[in-house]
Amino acid sequence: MPAAELVVDVPKIKRAALSAIPLTITTYTLPHDIEVYMEEVLDAFLSELGQKKLKDYLVYCLRELAVNAKKANTKRVYFDTRALNIEDSADYEEGMKTFKTDTLENIAYYLSKQKEKGFYIKIIYQAKGPNILIEVRNNVEINKKEYLRIHDKLARSRQYNTLEEALSNVLDPSEGAGLGLVILVLMLKKIGLDEECFDIWAENGETVARITVPMAATHLEGVSLLTDEIVKSITSLPQFPENVVQVQRLITDPASQIIDIARAISTDPAMTADLLKLVNSAAFMLSKKVDNIVDAVKLAGMRTIRGLLYSYGTLKILGDDSTEERKKLWDHSYRAAYYAYNLARNFKPNNKALLDDAYVGGMLHDMGKIVFSTVHPDLLAKIRNFCSDKGIASNTFENIAGGMNHAEIGARVAEKWFFPETLVAAIRFHHEPSLAGPEHKDVVDTVYLANMLCEFEKGVVTYDQIDQTVLRSYGFTSEKAFKKVAESMMEGFRLETTRAARDAAKR
Repeated sequence: MPAAELVVDVPKIKRAALSAIPLTITTYTLPHDIEVYMEEVLDAFLSELGQKKLKDYLVYCLRELAVNAKKANTKRVYFDTRALNIEDSADYEEGMKTFKTDTLENIAYYLSKQKEKGFYIKIIYQAKGPNILIEVRNNVEINKKEYLRIHDKLARSRQYNTLEEALSNVLDPSEGAGLGLVILVLMLKKIGLDEECFDIWAENGETVARITVPMAATHLEGVSLLTDEIVKSITSLPQFPENVVQVQRLITDPASQIIDIARAISTDPAMTADLLKLVNSAAFMLSKKVDNIVDAVKLAGMRTIRGLLYSYGTLKILGDDSTEERKKLWDHSYRAAYYAYNLARNFKPNNKALLDDAYVGGMLHDMGKIVFSTVHPDLLAKIRNFCSDKGIASNTFENIAGGMNHAEIGARVAEKWFFPETLVAAIRFHHEPSLAGPEHKDVVDTVYLANMLCEFEKGVVTYDQIDQTVLRSYGFTSEKAFKKVAESMMEGFRLETTRAARDAAKR
């Protein structure tokens, strides 16, 4: 990355911090300007989360892990150059005798070779649940001997309380490894953490070194109190419209007939239009247009009708798009719903429940933002005063207004309206899919990925920032393949929107 591009993008860092999106910096040689840049990004990231006081301690830890990752990559290049097998004990001992001297004398050569081989170092920052995660990844897996050496040093570090103790007891002339990690543990101790907050392991061709820092209790308490107050303040939101509730009752009544459900829907022209629009959309791929409401109910199925009701009822209550902000929120929701349904249809076609739930999950995933945008200015002033009375940091309110905890706020409102658990989970975990339970994993992953597709096409996130586990579950192993699907989805949504507008104009 050229030095001219190393500009700290504070709005991007803020979005990531508030939405659990990982911030990723990738380098092959770890030059000085990258080290400075990754420290500046860390500073801005911690500031957004109210944890700036941790910066100096975590900067040391970050630098130590990044340098170790670079050294591990250099070691692979060095062993390859000397035709030594790093997994063989004898070869390992032989190579390590001269590794440090040889590479220091010709470091430019070895750094250029590791870049040529694509050996990277990735620095990742993420706010996840109640924790801050700082990771350094490099794409060579730590071997057994290295793993044992590191964990031996970490185990021994428990006995040291000062740097002087560590310096007098930790010496390793072959690699210089050990002292840096012991100091890292001492740094963590200074901010109230122990070595359990640091771990290192290998997975999927990478070595992962992670520091887990619990967010300050005062910060978490402030976010929790403010979230409770906001949800309490918006309890004046009405319950679902009675006609929607009536159709819901019919759907759950085993004695109901399809014609009864169709008749109840047909009493509401807007609901009828929405159902006909849904079954005649590209999602159902029908050979001819359906105009009969009974046929539409049969085609859609009860689970889809139930999902339609949640979308319809929410739109009835929150669907005002009179401001530009609210229009953007709903436009994003429609796009995410389209993407979620098509991801399910194209990649998980045999999962009928997912096909039924994906669209409504995508439609309502940002309900917390939409709800917050309805809050009256007088109520906002009241909430600000609440922050002042409770001693909650002023930036906590600004962060909530900017989107922090909107997933939890949306989920709480969904629970108030008795949404099914699957839909509540899709709303609550659409930024943090790994936190969802296994029973909701498919719909949460799908809604998460649909949302990331929206952000990817806008340039808000990069491929590296998307959860790799979710990507793999959908068969994405390269940015090229993902980008191709993103472009196809984008064009499909454009065509669908154009067709819907044309049909609306005819009515």
